[in-house]
Amino acid sequence: MRFYSTKDPSKFYSLSEAVLKGLPDDNGLFMPESIPRLNDEFIINLKNYSFTDIAFEVANVFLRDDLSQAVIRKIVEAAINFDAPLIRLDDNKYILELFHGPTLAFKDFGARFMAQLMSYLMHDQQKKITILVATSGDTGSAVANGFFKTAGIDVIILYPSQKVSFLQEKQLTTLGENITALEIQGTFDDCQRMVKSAFLDQDLKSQYNLASANSINIARLIPQTFYYFEAFKQLSNKNDVVFSVPSGNFGNLTAGLIAKKMGLPISHFIASVNSNDVFAKYLASGIYDPHASKQTISNAMDVGNPSNYARILDIYNQNINLIRNDISSYTFNDEQTLAIMKEVYQSNKYILDPHGAVGYLGLSEYQRNNSNTTGVILETAHPAKFIDVVESNPGINVIVPGGLQALSGADKVATVLSNSYEDFKDYLIKRK
Repeated sequence: MRFYSTKDPSKFYSLSEAVLKGLPDDNGLFMPESIPRLNDEFIINLKNYSFTDIAFEVANVFLRDDLSQAVIRKIVEAAINFDAPLIRLDDNKYILELFHGPTLAFKDFGARFMAQLMSYLMHDQQKKITILVATSGDTGSAVANGFFKTAGIDVIILYPSQKVSFLQEKQLTTLGENITALEIQGTFDDCQRMVKSAFLDQDLKSQYNLASANSINIARLIPQTFYYFEAFKQLSNKNDVVFSVPSGNFGNLTAGLIAKKMGLPISHFIASVNSNDVFAKYLASGIYDPHASKQTISNAMDVGNPSNYARILDIYNQNINLIRNDISSYTFNDEQTLAIMKEVYQSNKYILDPHGAVGYLGLSEYQRNNSNTTGVILETAHPAKFIDVVESNPGINVIVPGGLQALSGADKVATVLSNSYEDFKDYLIKRK
Protein backbone atom coordinates (compact mmCIF):
# COMPACT_ATOMS: atom_id res chain seq x y z
CA MET A 1 0.00 0.00 0.00
CA ARG A 2 1.17 3.50 -0.78
CA PHE A 3 0.83 6.54 1.46
CA TYR A 4 0.47 10.25 0.75
CA SER A 5 0.86 13.48 2.68
CA THR A 6 -2.22 15.34 3.83
CA LYS A 7 -0.57 18.42 2.29
CA ASP A 8 0.13 16.79 -1.07
CA PRO A 9 -2.10 13.84 -2.07
CA SER A 10 -0.36 13.61 -5.45
CA LYS A 11 2.97 12.37 -4.07
CA PHE A 12 3.20 8.80 -2.81
CA TYR A 13 5.49 7.03 -0.35
CA SER A 14 6.16 3.39 0.40
CA LEU A 15 5.24 1.72 3.69
CA SER A 16 8.88 1.79 4.75
CA GLU A 17 9.20 5.51 3.96
CA ALA A 18 5.97 6.37 5.78
CA VAL A 19 6.86 4.41 8.92
CA LEU A 20 10.56 5.20 9.16
CA LYS A 21 10.26 8.88 8.17
CA GLY A 22 7.25 9.49 10.43
CA LEU A 23 6.54 12.84 8.79
CA PRO A 24 6.61 13.81 5.11
CA ASP A 25 9.04 16.54 4.10
CA ASP A 26 6.17 19.02 3.71
CA ASN A 27 5.21 18.62 7.41
CA GLY A 28 1.87 17.02 6.59
CA LEU A 29 0.80 13.64 7.93
CA PHE A 30 0.87 10.31 6.14
CA MET A 31 -2.41 8.72 5.12
CA PRO A 32 -3.01 5.42 3.30
CA GLU A 33 -3.78 5.79 -0.41
CA SER A 34 -7.14 4.20 0.38
CA ILE A 35 -8.75 2.85 3.52
CA PRO A 36 -9.52 -0.80 2.75
CA ARG A 37 -12.96 -2.17 3.58
CA LEU A 38 -13.09 -5.47 5.42
CA ASN A 39 -15.31 -8.33 4.34
CA ASP A 40 -18.84 -7.99 5.77
CA GLU A 41 -18.76 -11.64 6.82
CA PHE A 42 -15.70 -10.94 8.98
CA ILE A 43 -17.52 -8.10 10.75
CA ILE A 44 -20.63 -10.23 11.32
CA ASN A 45 -18.58 -13.09 12.75
CA LEU A 46 -16.20 -11.11 14.98
CA LYS A 47 -17.28 -13.21 17.96
CA ASN A 48 -15.56 -16.22 16.38
CA TYR A 49 -12.15 -14.53 16.30
CA SER A 50 -9.63 -14.05 19.08
CA PHE A 51 -8.27 -10.56 19.67
CA THR A 52 -4.99 -11.57 18.05
CA ASP A 53 -6.83 -12.93 15.01
CA ILE A 54 -8.81 -9.70 14.70
CA ALA A 55 -5.60 -7.67 14.91
CA PHE A 56 -4.03 -9.84 12.21
CA GLU A 57 -6.99 -9.50 9.83
CA VAL A 58 -7.08 -5.71 10.23
CA ALA A 59 -3.30 -5.29 9.93
CA ASN A 60 -3.17 -7.63 6.95
CA VAL A 61 -5.31 -5.42 4.70
CA PHE A 62 -2.90 -2.53 5.26
CA LEU A 63 0.38 -4.44 5.10
CA ARG A 64 -0.13 -7.44 2.81
CA ASP A 65 1.26 -5.68 -0.27
CA ASP A 66 4.57 -5.19 1.52
CA LEU A 67 4.92 -7.99 4.07
CA SER A 68 4.22 -11.71 4.06
CA GLN A 69 1.36 -13.00 6.17
CA ALA A 70 3.88 -14.86 8.32
CA VAL A 71 5.72 -11.63 9.10
CA ILE A 72 2.47 -9.75 9.79
CA ARG A 73 1.30 -12.45 12.17
CA LYS A 74 4.66 -12.48 13.95
CA ILE A 75 4.48 -8.70 14.43
CA VAL A 76 0.90 -8.86 15.72
CA GLU A 77 1.53 -11.75 18.10
CA ALA A 78 4.60 -10.08 19.59
CA ALA A 79 2.82 -6.74 20.04
CA ILE A 80 -0.78 -7.57 20.95
CA ASN A 81 -0.36 -10.09 23.74
CA PHE A 82 -2.70 -8.55 26.32
CA ASP A 83 -6.46 -8.09 26.54
CA ALA A 84 -8.90 -5.21 26.08
CA PRO A 85 -11.87 -6.29 28.22
CA LEU A 86 -15.26 -4.60 28.02
CA ILE A 87 -16.85 -3.84 31.40
CA ARG A 88 -20.61 -3.28 31.68
CA LEU A 89 -21.65 -0.34 33.88
CA ASP A 90 -25.37 -0.34 33.03
CA ASP A 91 -27.68 -1.17 30.14
CA ASN A 92 -26.23 1.43 27.79
CA LYS A 93 -22.77 2.26 29.14
CA TYR A 94 -19.66 0.12 28.85
CA ILE A 95 -16.00 0.69 29.67
CA LEU A 96 -13.33 -0.57 27.30
CA GLU A 97 -10.25 -1.07 29.45
CA LEU A 98 -7.16 -0.32 27.38
CA PHE A 99 -4.64 -0.37 30.23
CA HIS A 100 -3.67 -4.04 30.46
CA GLY A 101 -0.38 -3.65 28.60
CA PRO A 102 3.07 -3.28 30.20
CA THR A 103 2.85 0.47 30.85
CA LEU A 104 -0.84 0.41 31.82
CA ALA A 105 -2.05 2.74 29.06
CA PHE A 106 -3.68 2.43 25.64
CA LYS A 107 -0.50 3.69 24.01
CA ASP A 108 0.97 0.21 24.48
CA PHE A 109 -1.06 -1.05 21.51
CA GLY A 110 0.40 1.45 19.08
CA ALA A 111 3.92 1.65 20.50
CA ARG A 112 4.53 -2.10 20.66
CA PHE A 113 3.16 -2.70 17.18
CA MET A 114 5.21 0.17 15.79
CA ALA A 115 8.36 -1.11 17.49
CA GLN A 116 7.94 -4.55 15.93
CA LEU A 117 7.11 -3.16 12.48
CA MET A 118 9.89 -0.58 12.51
CA SER A 119 12.43 -3.15 13.68
CA TYR A 120 11.49 -5.40 10.77
CA LEU A 121 11.54 -2.62 8.16
CA MET A 122 15.02 -1.47 9.18
CA HIS A 123 16.60 -4.93 9.43
CA ASP A 124 18.69 -4.35 6.30
CA GLN A 125 19.64 -0.76 7.09
CA GLN A 126 23.13 0.10 8.28
CA LYS A 127 22.37 3.49 9.86
CA LYS A 128 20.97 3.74 13.38
CA ILE A 129 17.50 5.27 13.76
CA THR A 130 16.84 7.96 16.36
CA ILE A 131 13.20 8.22 17.39
CA LEU A 132 12.01 11.59 18.66
CA VAL A 133 8.77 11.53 20.60
CA ALA A 134 6.85 14.26 22.39
CA THR A 135 4.62 13.08 25.20
CA SER A 136 1.95 14.51 27.45
CA GLY A 137 2.30 11.45 29.68
CA ASP A 138 1.57 7.96 28.39
CA THR A 139 3.03 7.98 24.88
CA GLY A 140 6.57 8.35 26.15
CA SER A 141 6.44 5.45 28.57
CA ALA A 142 4.78 3.16 26.03
CA VAL A 143 7.33 4.02 23.35
CA ALA A 144 10.20 3.65 25.81
CA ASN A 145 8.96 0.23 26.86
CA GLY A 146 8.23 -0.88 23.31
CA PHE A 147 11.70 0.06 21.98
CA PHE A 148 13.73 -0.71 25.12
CA LYS A 149 17.01 -2.43 24.16
CA THR A 150 15.95 -2.66 20.50
CA ALA A 151 19.14 -2.93 18.46
CA GLY A 152 19.82 -0.05 16.10
CA ILE A 153 17.22 2.30 17.62
CA ASP A 154 17.71 5.17 20.07
CA VAL A 155 14.70 6.90 21.62
CA ILE A 156 14.66 10.51 22.82
CA ILE A 157 11.54 11.52 24.75
CA LEU A 158 10.51 15.14 25.29
CA TYR A 159 8.05 15.72 28.13
CA PRO A 160 6.75 18.92 29.78
CA SER A 161 8.29 19.59 33.18
CA GLN A 162 5.88 19.21 36.12
CA LYS A 163 2.97 18.46 33.77
CA VAL A 164 2.97 14.66 33.93
CA SER A 165 2.09 12.57 36.93
CA PHE A 166 4.77 11.29 39.33
CA LEU A 167 4.50 7.69 38.13
CA GLN A 168 4.28 8.69 34.47
CA GLU A 169 7.55 10.56 34.89
CA LYS A 170 9.15 7.55 36.55
CA GLN A 171 8.15 5.38 33.59
CA LEU A 172 9.82 7.88 31.24
CA THR A 173 13.04 8.50 33.12
CA THR A 174 14.21 5.27 34.74
CA LEU A 175 14.92 2.83 31.90
CA GLY A 176 18.28 4.06 30.63
CA GLU A 177 20.03 1.98 27.94
CA ASN A 178 18.80 3.33 24.57
CA ILE A 179 16.12 5.55 26.15
CA THR A 180 16.86 9.24 26.88
CA ALA A 181 14.43 11.60 28.62
CA LEU A 182 14.43 15.38 28.10
CA GLU A 183 12.47 17.44 30.62
CA ILE A 184 11.27 20.50 28.71
CA GLN A 185 10.45 23.70 30.56
CA GLY A 186 7.20 24.28 28.73
CA THR A 187 4.03 22.55 27.57
CA PHE A 188 3.30 19.47 25.48
CA ASP A 189 2.68 21.77 22.53
CA ASP A 190 6.24 23.05 22.93
CA CYS A 191 7.55 19.48 22.93
CA GLN A 192 5.54 18.64 19.83
CA ARG A 193 6.68 21.82 18.05
CA MET A 194 10.32 21.02 18.80
CA VAL A 195 10.01 17.48 17.46
CA LYS A 196 8.27 18.61 14.28
CA SER A 197 10.90 21.31 13.72
CA ALA A 198 13.67 18.72 14.03
CA PHE A 199 12.14 16.64 11.25
CA LEU A 200 12.27 19.64 8.91
CA ASP A 201 15.81 20.67 9.88
CA GLN A 202 18.24 19.76 7.10
CA ASP A 203 21.28 20.12 9.42
CA LEU A 204 19.91 17.46 11.74
CA LYS A 205 18.68 15.24 8.93
CA SER A 206 22.21 15.14 7.54
CA GLN A 207 23.48 13.78 10.86
CA TYR A 208 20.55 11.73 12.13
CA ASN A 209 18.21 9.16 10.67
CA LEU A 210 15.14 10.54 12.45
CA ALA A 211 11.80 8.83 12.97
CA SER A 212 8.67 9.67 14.94
CA ALA A 213 6.70 7.59 17.41
CA ASN A 214 3.82 9.94 18.21
CA SER A 215 0.35 9.36 16.78
CA ILE A 216 1.64 11.45 13.88
CA ASN A 217 3.25 8.16 12.76
CA ILE A 218 0.81 6.07 10.72
CA ALA A 219 2.23 2.91 12.33
CA ARG A 220 0.65 4.04 15.60
CA LEU A 221 -2.82 4.47 14.13
CA ILE A 222 -3.17 1.08 12.44
CA PRO A 223 -3.00 -0.95 15.69
CA GLN A 224 -5.26 1.52 17.48
CA THR A 225 -8.08 0.40 15.19
CA PHE A 226 -7.81 -3.13 16.56
CA TYR A 227 -9.58 -2.54 19.84
CA TYR A 228 -12.60 -0.89 18.25
CA PHE A 229 -13.29 -4.21 16.53
CA GLU A 230 -12.55 -6.08 19.76
CA ALA A 231 -14.98 -3.88 21.70
CA PHE A 232 -17.71 -4.39 19.12
CA LYS A 233 -17.16 -8.15 19.34
CA GLN A 234 -17.79 -8.13 23.09
CA LEU A 235 -21.02 -6.10 22.99
CA SER A 236 -24.24 -7.99 23.57
CA ASN A 237 -26.33 -5.15 22.10
CA LYS A 238 -24.86 -3.91 18.83
CA ASN A 239 -27.59 -1.39 17.94
CA ASP A 240 -26.56 2.26 17.53
CA VAL A 241 -23.07 1.78 18.97
CA VAL A 242 -21.28 5.02 19.89
CA PHE A 243 -17.75 5.50 21.20
CA SER A 244 -16.73 8.22 23.62
CA VAL A 245 -13.04 8.92 23.17
CA PRO A 246 -11.05 11.04 25.66
CA SER A 247 -9.16 13.19 23.17
CA GLY A 248 -5.95 15.20 23.21
CA ASN A 249 -3.90 14.78 20.04
CA PHE A 250 -6.87 12.94 18.46
CA GLY A 251 -4.95 9.85 17.34
CA ASN A 252 -7.30 7.53 19.19
CA LEU A 253 -10.37 9.12 17.63
CA THR A 254 -8.80 9.09 14.17
CA ALA A 255 -8.15 5.35 14.52
CA GLY A 256 -11.84 4.89 15.32
CA LEU A 257 -12.81 6.84 12.20
CA ILE A 258 -10.57 4.56 10.15
CA ALA A 259 -12.23 1.49 11.72
CA LYS A 260 -15.61 2.89 10.70
CA LYS A 261 -14.38 3.45 7.14
CA MET A 262 -13.20 -0.17 7.15
CA GLY A 263 -16.78 -1.31 7.70
CA LEU A 264 -17.25 -1.44 11.47
CA PRO A 265 -20.84 -0.19 11.98
CA ILE A 266 -20.16 2.59 14.49
CA SER A 267 -23.05 5.06 14.63
CA HIS A 268 -21.28 8.03 16.17
CA PHE A 269 -18.18 9.27 17.99
CA ILE A 270 -17.93 11.63 20.94
CA ALA A 271 -14.69 13.60 21.17
CA SER A 272 -14.63 14.16 24.92
CA VAL A 273 -12.17 16.90 25.82
CA ASN A 274 -11.05 18.71 28.95
CA SER A 275 -10.57 22.48 29.12
CA ASN A 276 -8.41 22.22 25.98
CA ASP A 277 -11.48 22.67 23.81
CA VAL A 278 -10.13 23.69 20.39
CA PHE A 279 -11.94 20.86 18.57
CA ALA A 280 -15.24 21.33 20.42
CA LYS A 281 -15.21 25.02 19.47
CA TYR A 282 -14.35 24.10 15.89
CA LEU A 283 -17.41 21.87 15.57
CA ALA A 284 -19.59 24.57 17.12
CA SER A 285 -18.29 27.53 15.10
CA GLY A 286 -16.55 26.12 12.05
CA ILE A 287 -13.40 28.00 13.04
CA TYR A 288 -10.25 26.13 14.02
CA ASP A 289 -8.31 28.32 16.42
CA PRO A 290 -5.41 26.48 18.11
CA HIS A 291 -3.89 28.04 21.22
CA ALA A 292 -1.52 27.27 24.04
CA SER A 293 -2.59 24.25 26.06
CA LYS A 294 -4.00 24.53 29.57
CA GLN A 295 -2.86 22.30 32.40
CA THR A 296 -5.54 19.96 33.80
CA ILE A 297 -5.77 16.80 35.90
CA SER A 298 -6.32 14.80 32.69
CA ASN A 299 -2.86 15.79 31.52
CA ALA A 300 -2.51 13.41 28.55
CA MET A 301 -5.26 15.45 26.87
CA ASP A 302 -3.61 18.83 27.45
CA VAL A 303 -3.10 19.63 23.77
CA GLY A 304 -3.89 23.02 22.26
CA ASN A 305 -3.20 22.14 18.62
CA PRO A 306 -4.09 18.48 17.92
CA SER A 307 -1.92 17.07 15.12
CA ASN A 308 -4.50 14.57 13.92
CA TYR A 309 -6.98 17.32 13.13
CA ALA A 310 -5.31 17.29 9.69
CA ARG A 311 -6.15 13.60 9.25
CA ILE A 312 -9.77 14.14 10.29
CA LEU A 313 -10.10 16.87 7.67
CA ASP A 314 -8.54 14.55 5.11
CA ILE A 315 -10.92 11.67 5.90
CA TYR A 316 -13.93 13.95 5.41
CA ASN A 317 -12.54 15.93 2.43
CA GLN A 318 -12.46 19.16 4.48
CA ASN A 319 -16.28 19.04 4.87
CA ILE A 320 -17.28 20.15 8.36
CA ASN A 321 -20.89 19.06 7.88
CA LEU A 322 -19.76 15.49 7.25
CA ILE A 323 -17.56 15.68 10.33
CA ARG A 324 -20.48 16.92 12.43
CA ASN A 325 -22.60 14.00 11.21
CA ASP A 326 -20.14 11.52 12.71
CA ILE A 327 -18.58 13.39 15.64
CA SER A 328 -19.89 15.39 18.58
CA SER A 329 -17.58 17.07 21.05
CA TYR A 330 -18.10 18.24 24.62
CA THR A 331 -15.72 19.94 27.02
CA PHE A 332 -15.45 19.46 30.80
CA ASN A 333 -13.39 21.07 33.54
CA ASP A 334 -11.47 19.52 36.43
CA GLU A 335 -14.29 20.05 38.92
CA GLN A 336 -16.71 18.10 36.73
CA THR A 337 -14.10 15.40 36.20
CA LEU A 338 -13.53 14.86 39.92
CA ALA A 339 -17.25 14.88 40.62
CA ILE A 340 -18.05 12.15 38.09
CA MET A 341 -15.18 9.99 39.34
CA LYS A 342 -16.77 10.10 42.79
CA GLU A 343 -20.28 9.49 41.42
CA VAL A 344 -19.30 6.48 39.30
CA TYR A 345 -17.41 4.92 42.18
CA GLN A 346 -20.36 5.36 44.53
CA SER A 347 -22.91 3.98 42.06
CA ASN A 348 -20.87 1.30 40.28
CA LYS A 349 -17.81 0.72 42.47
CA TYR A 350 -15.74 1.39 39.36
CA ILE A 351 -12.63 3.59 39.55
CA LEU A 352 -12.19 5.87 36.56
CA ASP A 353 -8.93 7.61 35.81
CA PRO A 354 -9.28 11.34 34.97
CA HIS A 355 -9.23 10.70 31.22
CA GLY A 356 -11.85 7.96 31.34
CA ALA A 357 -13.91 10.26 33.54
CA VAL A 358 -13.95 12.89 30.79
CA GLY A 359 -15.01 10.13 28.39
CA TYR A 360 -17.85 9.16 30.75
CA LEU A 361 -19.03 12.75 30.95
CA GLY A 362 -19.00 13.05 27.15
CA LEU A 363 -21.06 9.90 26.68
CA SER A 364 -23.55 10.97 29.34
CA GLU A 365 -24.00 14.32 27.65
CA TYR A 366 -24.58 12.70 24.26
CA GLN A 367 -27.02 10.14 25.65
CA ARG A 368 -29.24 12.84 27.15
CA ASN A 369 -30.75 13.20 23.68
CA ASN A 370 -29.75 9.76 22.35
CA SER A 371 -30.84 7.43 25.12
CA ASN A 372 -31.27 4.35 22.94
CA THR A 373 -27.61 4.16 21.99
CA THR A 374 -25.09 1.62 23.25
CA GLY A 375 -22.14 3.64 24.51
CA VAL A 376 -18.51 2.54 24.90
CA ILE A 377 -16.10 4.72 26.89
CA LEU A 378 -12.42 4.27 26.16
CA GLU A 379 -10.64 4.01 29.52
CA THR A 380 -7.17 4.90 28.41
CA ALA A 381 -4.99 4.44 31.52
CA HIS A 382 -4.92 2.64 34.84
CA PRO A 383 -6.12 4.92 37.67
CA ALA A 384 -2.98 4.12 39.67
CA LYS A 385 -0.97 6.26 37.24
CA PHE A 386 -2.89 9.26 38.60
CA ILE A 387 -3.23 8.08 42.17
CA ASP A 388 -2.97 11.52 43.77
CA VAL A 389 -5.85 12.84 41.68
CA VAL A 390 -7.99 9.71 41.97
CA GLU A 391 -7.59 9.37 45.73
CA SER A 392 -8.32 13.05 46.30
CA ASN A 393 -11.92 11.86 46.27
CA PRO A 394 -12.56 10.54 49.81
CA GLY A 395 -13.29 6.82 49.93
CA ILE A 396 -11.56 5.88 46.70
CA ASN A 397 -8.50 3.71 47.24
CA VAL A 398 -6.46 2.51 44.29
CA ILE A 399 -4.52 -0.74 44.32
CA VAL A 400 -1.18 0.05 42.68
CA PRO A 401 0.13 -2.76 40.44
CA GLY A 402 3.47 -4.17 41.53
CA GLY A 403 5.37 -2.82 38.55
CA LEU A 404 4.34 0.74 39.31
CA GLN A 405 5.10 0.32 43.01
CA ALA A 406 8.66 -0.70 42.15
CA LEU A 407 9.12 2.39 39.99
CA SER A 408 8.28 4.86 42.76
CA GLY A 409 11.72 4.41 44.35
CA ALA A 410 13.71 4.29 41.12
CA ASP A 411 16.10 7.13 40.31
CA LYS A 412 14.92 9.66 37.73
CA VAL A 413 17.44 10.46 35.00
CA ALA A 414 16.47 13.37 32.73
CA THR A 415 18.16 16.32 31.06
CA VAL A 416 16.41 19.65 31.61
CA LEU A 417 16.10 21.89 28.54
CA SER A 418 14.29 25.14 27.78
CA ASN A 419 11.44 25.16 25.27
CA SER A 420 13.70 26.79 22.68
CA TYR A 421 14.15 24.74 19.52
CA GLU A 422 17.69 26.06 19.16
CA ASP A 423 18.60 24.63 22.58
CA PHE A 424 17.12 21.28 21.56
CA LYS A 425 19.01 21.32 18.25
CA ASP A 426 22.24 22.22 20.03
CA TYR A 427 21.71 19.31 22.43
CA LEU A 428 21.24 16.88 19.53
CA ILE A 429 24.30 18.15 17.65
CA LYS A 430 26.51 17.88 20.73
CA ARG A 431 25.08 14.43 21.49
CA LYS A 432 26.13 13.26 18.06
